[in-house]
Amino acid sequence: MKRFYIIMMVVGTVLPWAFFLQFFSQNGVDIPLFISELFGNNAAGGFSMDLIISSLVFWVWSYRDARQRGIKHWWVVVPMNLLGGLSLALPFYLYQREES
Repeated sequence: MKRFYIIMMVVGTVLPWAFFLQFFSQNGVDIPLFISELFGNNAAGGFSMDLIISSLVFWVWSYRDARQRGIKHWWVVVPMNLLGGLSLALPFYLYQREES
């Protein structure tokens, strides 16, 4: 499973960032526009809200799980989630869990 998690960390970073980089190359680093585009229509808003809620649940669960399992550096998943996405942070945490 560790190899699968590593592959998914790469895939989960590269694919979303391919879209983000297109946005930033067309619009510059316009964070307010980026956020408004996340909720640009009902479909995008639904996906964005689902991801926000899933991320919050993941943070709470992984914090508790890390304390129970003695996983060090749990907090790394939060910036990974914010900068790389849940598709990076979740396989990273599961990889750490396999290591403990």
